[in-house]
Amino acid sequence: MISRSLLGPVLILLCLAGASSAVAQDSARLRELDAAFDAADAGSLDLVQAARYARDPLFPWLQAAILRRQLRTADPSTVHPVLQALGETAPGRWLRPAWLAELARREDWTAFAADYRSSDDPALRCDDLRARMQSGPDESPAWRAGATTVWLTGDSLPAACDPVLARFAAIGALDPTLRWQRIRLAIVAGEPGVLRAAATGLPPGDAARANAYADYLQSPTDQPPVGWLADERGRLVVGSGLSRLARRDPDRAQRLFAALPAPGLDAFARGKVAYDVALWTVASYLPGSADRLAAVPADAYDDKLHEWQVREAISRGDDAGALAGIVRMGPTQRQDAHWVYFEARLRERLGQKAAARALYAQAAKSASFHGWLAADHLQSAYQLCALEPPADTALRARVAANPGLARALDLFAIERIDPATREWAEAVKAMDDPARRIAVQRAIAAGWYDRAVFGLGVVPDDNRHYSLRFPLHHAESIRRYAAAQSLDPAWVAAQTRSESAFMPRARSGADARGLMQLVPGTGALAAKRLGLAWAGGDSLYDPDTNLQLGTAYLRQMLDRFNGKAYLAIAAYNGGPAPVERWLAARGNLDPDFFIESIPWKETREYVSRVLAFSVVYDWRLDGTAAPLSGRMLGQLASRAERRKFRCDTAQ
Repeated sequence: MISRSLLGPVLILLCLAGASSAVAQDSARLRELDAAFDAADAGSLDLVQAARYARDPLFPWLQAAILRRQLRTADPSTVHPVLQALGETAPGRWLRPAWLAELARREDWTAFAADYRSSDDPALRCDDLRARMQSGPDESPAWRAGATTVWLTGDSLPAACDPVLARFAAIGALDPTLRWQRIRLAIVAGEPGVLRAAATGLPPGDAARANAYADYLQSPTDQPPVGWLADERGRLVVGSGLSRLARRDPDRAQRLFAALPAPGLDAFARGKVAYDVALWTVASYLPGSADRLAAVPADAYDDKLHEWQVREAISRGDDAGALAGIVRMGPTQRQDAHWVYFEARLRERLGQKAAARALYAQAAKSASFHGWLAADHLQSAYQLCALEPPADTALRARVAANPGLARALDLFAIERIDPATREWAEAVKAMDDPARRIAVQRAIAAGWYDRAVFGLGVVPDDNRHYSLRFPLHHAESIRRYAAAQSLDPAWVAAQTRSESAFMPRARSGADARGLMQLVPGTGALAAKRLGLAWAGGDSLYDPDTNLQLGTAYLRQMLDRFNGKAYLAIAAYNGGPAPVERWLAARGNLDPDFFIESIPWKETREYVSRVLAFSVVYDWRLDGTAAPLSGRMLGQLASRAERRKFRCDTAQ
């Protein structure tokens, strides 16, 4: 059934575009189409019955939905004409791979060849080669070239490729040279299983050597076999094996690396192993992190390792070491407001007040978490230069008339999210930046709030369209439930934007649901703490229920961590137990340094993102903002202490 929460905004949008009678007609149309798609899903609508909708813009999707439901029994004579008519449209590209997979299952290669189009999917590419094996000489140069392209990968291949590769070997085309080429790719990729499979068919001596390589990749020995380090391929195996080992046991990888006899690895391989050992050591803050980072050659460093070198020094309270790590960064990385801010903090702590102040001023030009923290140190207004989509009525009319966008919004209204997203991608791909932003604005007006995330960020100026990027829906409920838990509503809005982009039906792979992305178990416990009846996991899709329980859980985390908001946010994302481990190890750090030291990238970025978003929602709700430095600690400023916003024309 069509969602009332989605249909309402759609009707509002339609009211803006036309007369009320047209709105009523389109409402009836959408309800009828919603029922038709439900019938297609249930298998109770066929193509003949669906023909009554042939003039509707969504008819191609209805055809595709009917056929997707019937693929197991569909006849090629029925599907082929529809696919021909759909061509390279979004519904055609949605239906075709599923139909081709079904034809391959049936081994109906004639029908497969008729409907196949070039594909990046390895399984479909192999199915195409299988089809060509049946219809013509499989020793043709074109067929061999296709099989060679499939073969030359270091990754594993789908089962659909087995008959192709068996035939490739049977006709003598899979010679030792090609086998060794794939073995090399598998060594570089660290895939011992692929290496063993590629070695099948080599002469016995070569096969034994290749399998020894696979054994070492899987579990490096205390010493590599004699002669390997004098051989280019053997050195490649040793380097790849040690790098692979570093991910799960950096201490053992370091011991084996240090014990390698002469001539050892070449300079590039030594740098790669040293890099992996250091990275996987420091990412868990294991003992010896600083020494292993120092052992990595300068030319083996990248931005990630530079960041970890700074974090590691921060975690030990080594301000001079952290500053030295920032100084070693490349100019582009070092000039990012993130690291300009920390350079300022470190220089300030080291007594370099004038240099710190200049750096704070530089960082404060950025409308970002670290830019706003820098502004706090200067007691200055926050940078925020907002843009709005153009008011060009002609452009707005062209966007409104875009048939792909219209189909996307209609599909969203009847909760066909995957088709809607596909139509959206097709529609905005051909738009210029102003038109794309108007499309996002229309989507938000229709309740499709996550287009603010997936429809922007293409070019730098997108980031300044704050009213688009930060929709504010359910504002009254947010205020009500935030007040009930004594929480800042801007924080709750920021948390909701980070979790679901305000999509009430959002659901993650971990079964987190609704606006604040609660898993049913957490929702049930929050309901119990509030003395509310638990109506089951699906109740989390109700916005008010989700906000009530989500704010209660956020309050629980805030109380657990003594009112420190940055820790509560980290616990909301990563769980309270990891936060307590990090506190036990590095609880003496200032909040900004602690956030930077969080070992999990997702949680580290989540905390700074929620805090930054809270500033934007303060701007949207109030026009001023509580200082971030206090907000991190759960302290809300008085009216006189709140930050105003400025826009430097240089931005």
